[in-house]
Amino acid sequence: MGKKLRGGIALLAQLIVLLALVAAFFMRIYPVLGPSMEPQFSSGEYVVINTVAYRFAGPQHGDIVAFLHRSEGAEQTFIKRVIGLPGDRISIEQGHVMVNGAPLQEPYVLHHDTQSMSQIIVAPGQLFVLGDNRPDSEDSRVFGPIAESDIVGRAIAIVWPLSRATRL
Repeated sequence: MGKKLRGGIALLAQLIVLLALVAAFFMRIYPVLGPSMEPQFSSGEYVVINTVAYRFAGPQHGDIVAFLHRSEGAEQTFIKRVIGLPGDRISIEQGHVMVNGAPLQEPYVLHHDTQSMSQIIVAPGQLFVLGDNRPDSEDSRVFGPIAESDIVGRAIAIVWPLSRATRL
C-alpha cells in the first residue's frame, strides 16, 4: 500500500472519529412515541435532536423541540412545536390558535379539533407548545407552558426509517 493511500485512510478514519464525537456530544436521536406530531412525524420514527441549538439564541415560533416532561413521578421526552414565546398572548377559539390576537397560519396541521382555550400570557422562561395532530396530543393545553430549561434541543432531521429520512 502506498504512502499516500495510507495517509488518506488515516485521515478518513480521523474524520469519522471526529464526526462520531461531535454527534455524541451535540446530537441525540429520539424515537417518536405516539401520533401527536403527525403528519410531520409518525410513531416509530427516529428524530435527530441538536442539543446545542439554543445555547446562543432561544427557540423561535414554529421550531420543533424535544423537552423533558415530568408527570406522576416519571420523566419522558416529548417532541412538540413551539407556538408561544415569553410574553405572547395565546388563545384557542374552536380549534383556531390565536397568537397576540392574530390567527396562526398552520399549514402543518392536518387534523384540527374544535377545542377552545382562554387566553394565557406566556411567562418569562416558558414556552407554549402544541402537537401538530391536535385531537391526539398531550401538550400545553393539558399541562401548561413548559420551562425553557426543560428543552433538550431542536429537531433537525428524521433518520429512520430511511424511506422517510429528511432534514427539517
